[in-house]
Amino acid sequence: MVTCSRRINYRYRHLMLNLVSVLPHCKKDNKVESRSSEGATLNELIELRGCSSCLFFECRKHQDLHMWMAKSRNGPSVKFLVNAVHTMEKLKLTGNHLKGSPPLLTFSSNFEKNAHWKLMKEMIIQIFGTPKDHRKSKPYHDHAFVFSIVDDHIWFRNYQICVPHNESDKMVRGGLDKMTLIEFGPRFRLNPIKIFAGSFGGPTLYENPFYVSPKQIRALEKKQKAGKYAKKVKAKTRRKMHELSNPLEPDEFADMWRD
Repeated sequence: MVTCSRRINYRYRHLMLNLVSVLPHCKKDNKVESRSSEGATLNELIELRGCSSCLFFECRKHQDLHMWMAKSRNGPSVKFLVNAVHTMEKLKLTGNHLKGSPPLLTFSSNFEKNAHWKLMKEMIIQIFGTPKDHRKSKPYHDHAFVFSIVDDHIWFRNYQICVPHNESDKMVRGGLDKMTLIEFGPRFRLNPIKIFAGSFGGPTLYENPFYVSPKQIRALEKKQKAGKYAKKVKAKTRRKMHELSNPLEPDEFADMWRD
């Protein structure tokens, strides 16, 4: 199930709709209003829709997007901060794949290094992977989801798989030399915050030690701007003190042309 919170802006809503369009097995639900009982409400919605997992987009302060990956009802769940969002409408890339085709999931080798990356990989497989013989999926694969870990962030890309259809260029079974990838979109980056044992909460299994909230980043930027203003004020004060301590000598020709 894919849903979002109230007060989400248009850019993040378009990202959610892009993911709905490329996941043939997902079910979209209405926005969730309540913030206090968010987890309980979402778990009830997941059960009512007959789903086992959920992608929940939560927008805060109309500018910070958090994405929850959760397994209902016993968990686990992962909370991400979503950055570098580029929707299909913004990118306008040349790639194109047929609607309803299940994606191939590819992962970088970094996912096998630590236990928390392995857990995230398994959750991504269960949430983004289309079940076999799903009634809304087509019996062919023509695009791939790429999940890569760079600088402790998960980068998402969606590529169309292009295969030549001419008889002269027909590929040998298993041959990849003539196969090409064309990016389709969307793009985004996931910064993991916490992994919880339950669904949308519970005991913390992992906490990212390198995570800095957007609120803290904005506060630091504000302090830096305030520091620039303070430097300007100090420079003006020093200039005035310098002028008072070093007055100019009177000009003997100042009143020459005032007659």
